[in-house]
Amino acid sequence: MAGPRVVVIGAGVVGAALAEELSARGWDDITVVDQGTVPETGGSSTHAPGLVFQTNPSKTMTEMARYTVEKLMGLGCFLQVGGLEVATTPERHAELRRRHGWATAWGVEAHLLTTEECVALHSLLDPGRVLGGLHIPADGIAKAVRAVEEQLRLARERGVRVLDRHEVLDVRVEDDRVTAVVTDQGEIPADLVVCCAGIWGPKVAAMVGMTLPLTPLAHQLAWTGPVPALAGQDQEATRPILRHQDADLYYRERYDRLAVGYYGHRPMPVRPEAIAPVDDAEVMPSVTPFTPADFADAWTETLSLLPPARDTKVEEGINGLFSFTTDNMPLLGPSPDVEGFWVAEAVWVTHSAGVARAMAEWLVDGHCASFDLHECDVNRFEPHQLAPEYVLTRDCQNFVEVYDIIHPLQPPENLRPLRVSPFHVRQRELGAVPLEASGWERPQWYEANAALAEGRDIPAPGDWAARHWSPIVGAEARASREGVALYDMTALKRLEVAGPGAAAFLDRVSTGSVDRPVGTVTYCLLLDRDGGIRSDVTIARLGRELFQVGANGNLDLDWLNRHRPPSVTIRDITPGTCCVGVWGPFARDLVAPLTEDDFSAEGFRYFRAKRAHIGSVPVTALRLSYIGELGWELYTTADMGLKLWDTLWQAGQAYGVTAGGRGAFTSLRLEKGYRSFGTDMTYEHDPYEAGLGFAVKAGKGDYIGRAALEERQASVRRRLTCLTTDDPTGVVMGKEPVYDGEACVGYVTSAAYGYTIGKAIAYAWLPAHLANPGQTVHIGYFGWRIPAVVTEEPLFDPAMKRIRA
Repeated sequence: MAGPRVVVIGAGVVGAALAEELSARGWDDITVVDQGTVPETGGSSTHAPGLVFQTNPSKTMTEMARYTVEKLMGLGCFLQVGGLEVATTPERHAELRRRHGWATAWGVEAHLLTTEECVALHSLLDPGRVLGGLHIPADGIAKAVRAVEEQLRLARERGVRVLDRHEVLDVRVEDDRVTAVVTDQGEIPADLVVCCAGIWGPKVAAMVGMTLPLTPLAHQLAWTGPVPALAGQDQEATRPILRHQDADLYYRERYDRLAVGYYGHRPMPVRPEAIAPVDDAEVMPSVTPFTPADFADAWTETLSLLPPARDTKVEEGINGLFSFTTDNMPLLGPSPDVEGFWVAEAVWVTHSAGVARAMAEWLVDGHCASFDLHECDVNRFEPHQLAPEYVLTRDCQNFVEVYDIIHPLQPPENLRPLRVSPFHVRQRELGAVPLEASGWERPQWYEANAALAEGRDIPAPGDWAARHWSPIVGAEARASREGVALYDMTALKRLEVAGPGAAAFLDRVSTGSVDRPVGTVTYCLLLDRDGGIRSDVTIARLGRELFQVGANGNLDLDWLNRHRPPSVTIRDITPGTCCVGVWGPFARDLVAPLTEDDFSAEGFRYFRAKRAHIGSVPVTALRLSYIGELGWELYTTADMGLKLWDTLWQAGQAYGVTAGGRGAFTSLRLEKGYRSFGTDMTYEHDPYEAGLGFAVKAGKGDYIGRAALEERQASVRRRLTCLTTDDPTGVVMGKEPVYDGEACVGYVTSAAYGYTIGKAIAYAWLPAHLANPGQTVHIGYFGWRIPAVVTEEPLFDPAMKRIRA
């Protein structure tokens, strides 16, 4: 089929792969431009050592790496020697078991090895240093330059034009859409421009006014002289690629020599504008001079881990530039402001072909069918996350932590606090222990509630789950069920949708029926064209053409903006507002005396909204509860937030009011079976699989994704399933594999201890035939197998009596 005029900027592994993938799908007017000489263009792909370790905490990134391996194997550009990660500390040894769980959950063959088995695979290792290892047989070495050459060869055979030695000077934009790419050798007309410029990505994106949170950072790579223990080796590599993450090191062979890669040195950021031009660079633009002093510790550690290296020395080295982002994920997708400008940035060789496939599907079909891209979408960032100081600081920190053991709840240590709710001063007085959410300081628990834990039997989880945890979490959860608690819900995204046609617009983009009387609230879903869930939202009708949407993040704002008619405006009101959740059996006792508005069961029913006053504070009150108890979300402007908190807190003293943190919130929501988008369900799941079929309004008119969803409804093969276990040490953290016998059949999404029901809870994706109450499965956790039982949900108050009281 014919396609639009496409210009791909950058002929590295990403640009070359994208040209091949697009042309394979029938698009026939594609031009690839690069300032360098193809296939060695001088970017990161040219000097990349090519080590491909597929295992990643992200399912999407692992799947992209697996596709890259499969494709490059087929092209003869991959040496599948396997990958070996070794542990030299007990902490890393435990971490390898967690990584083994990720690999297994995502469908990658992986094996935990003893010291002896590690040495048998890689004979240069000192057995006295190694406690054990993780072996991935399908890992190996990607030949990046050859991959560029082969994929461009295939693309050229289908008519793709490749123009090297063409420096991009500008991207021409007219009426907010791209029209051409301007090079030093003339203009190239374009309907679509895809920036695959790697370390130059921010410079190219800036040509259309787009900010990319990407920083090129130098990373050290050195080559030894001949290693006598490798003498006579006539193959480029025979041993597995090796990672020694305890010391920020990796290794690969090159015949009788070793390459040593090092992340343990100081961050060395380079501004994209400061990267040397192609013709001026001493070696190539992506390579800066080697700094031996930064490498000294790496070489000392290498001689300890690999004793045969003592018989050689470092002969050459580079400081090679690679792209880092603020969350270690790629930057994929369209510009929010300029139609036709797309990016595929911050992509390493490991994921290159997978990213190209995702981008090609997205461009050609309008959505990506092969991968869930919500973690990778370039429009995911909040405004503060694009600030130059934020980008540089976090990118450098991610370089430092690239091989660190990161706990799922571990908050960043720098640039805090960034965003605080009006309640922050009171939270500090209560001894809040904050983590971070989208830049917000969000309390996990309050030390002032320590007395609530005394005398209660609050079981402690195992070591890993006990980090960023306190018995106070359990006390706050139980107090919320017994009395009344205040929860800071300010971090949740709030959008105001208004204007003529707003109701019809929201009806068109959601699965619910929102064209209902003023004061109604609808829980519904945003779907993609393939019926996959893009988000779950609450839509409160506050006026004839005025709605408040409770969303999940900036991607929802971007999605709605891309589909809104000109008559409708969408405004992010989160920064100027705040929210307190007032929840618990005594919530009405606390709130009702503070207002002249009717907050009775009959006057303010479940899933209704109204404007009211709490004391002297004007609020928008929504009768919703994420913890499954009677109560309201109370919204007001930021200037009135502290007064709202103080009014509720003072009146609540008569009812033993408690401040509740996120730890308690998570426990309570899981007892109630409430899903969390991005964790429990993502773009790859549909409402019926996720147990959210009730959010699809039967018989309503057309909406985005309806046709595809109707087809998917008839063939549900997997389900989001509630699992419980009686052992409190069986609290897991998410992303663990689930087994039926010896076969891995799914993975955990959310997990916590249920302090009301007295069981550990885990939600997991399982085959539909195993998602029956009473079915026993096992969760893989740091090498252990935890028995768990499929349990009917919700676990708490299934009749909804408490929340509707």
